[in-house]
Amino acid sequence: MTRLSVLDLIPVRSRQSSGDAIAASLELVRTAERLGFTRYWVAEHHNMPAVASTSPSTLIAHFAAQTSRIRLGSGGVMLPNHAPLSIAEQFALLEAMHPGRIDLGLGRAPGSDPVTSYMLRGQRTTTDSDPAATFPTDVEAVAALLGSDRGAGDGFGGDEQPGVGLNIRGRSYELKATPVVASAPEMWLLGSSNFSATLAASLGMPFVFANHFGQPGLDEALALYRSRFQPSVSLDAPKTFLTLNVSVAPTAAEAYAQALPQLITMARLRTGGALAAQLTIEEAEATALSPMEEQSVQEQAQRWLVGTPDEVAARIRSAAERYGVDEVMLSPVAGARDADPLDRTPARSRALELLAPEFPELGVAATPAAAGAAA
Repeated sequence: MTRLSVLDLIPVRSRQSSGDAIAASLELVRTAERLGFTRYWVAEHHNMPAVASTSPSTLIAHFAAQTSRIRLGSGGVMLPNHAPLSIAEQFALLEAMHPGRIDLGLGRAPGSDPVTSYMLRGQRTTTDSDPAATFPTDVEAVAALLGSDRGAGDGFGGDEQPGVGLNIRGRSYELKATPVVASAPEMWLLGSSNFSATLAASLGMPFVFANHFGQPGLDEALALYRSRFQPSVSLDAPKTFLTLNVSVAPTAAEAYAQALPQLITMARLRTGGALAAQLTIEEAEATALSPMEEQSVQEQAQRWLVGTPDEVAARIRSAAERYGVDEVMLSPVAGARDADPLDRTPARSRALELLAPEFPELGVAATPAAAGAAA
């Protein structure tokens, strides 16, 4: 049994506004819910013309209000950019509005360039330490403020509302995230290094390796997390899933064409090229790449899951078995064609529709799109 979920960076393409991009993602989350996907996470990135996901909590609130079942979460909130209390209060509100449906994934990276990170954090003195250095204690503070460090299903409220105790100039001060809630979001630790894997293990938290970035170290990080895991009140055994980039179409050639805009965006990011809004498929096919960009595109295309529904589904199941996970989070990387509506990216929703019938455990019958693929 393999559960499927979705990771969305809210891509912005040529001539598309941020509002259009968010509308396209709203269609995607509704599709994911209709097809029986487990959760839908949005990332935090800043100062990137091709990405509109700057505020996960705002997007989660918007998507949760337009859906009824699917879990919504952050993949993730870059905690060094924020005060722990601010994040705790935002996700306490989300949990109060949509109880039992909110995930809080926390990451240590800035999600942007150093100048943007400086502006996000506000002015600091030269004696201030790197905010990332306090990440472990900040994670614990958020968990305590939210009550996410308590046992799953524990009810609390009133005088039992979770919080932390501070000592300021010799006085004890109790700090609580508001509003008062009857449950807590599920907290996850995200990362692409052994540091995050080890921290998640020591805190007894769920962990996700950022495999969709294509960085090495997945096997080692998961082995460390599982071997060093310390049971906590909220989690008694290691909990993780796998993230994969996918582009799915009736033919392998079409799937590659749909992936090409995002492949080029990532190649330029990796090779120091100029960042711009994501190209359309036609623009990408007409783009001349430098040798370095071409090499990056080809290397990434080999790692991503690009192909027909049966091919991609087989690779998903194989990866899930290899890494011992029962949930896979898919990042649908398909771009749009020039003629597509600006507030839709049909190929992303179609990818989910094509894949769903390959996973009977979702309980989805073949859709018209899937029937067309099989013909």
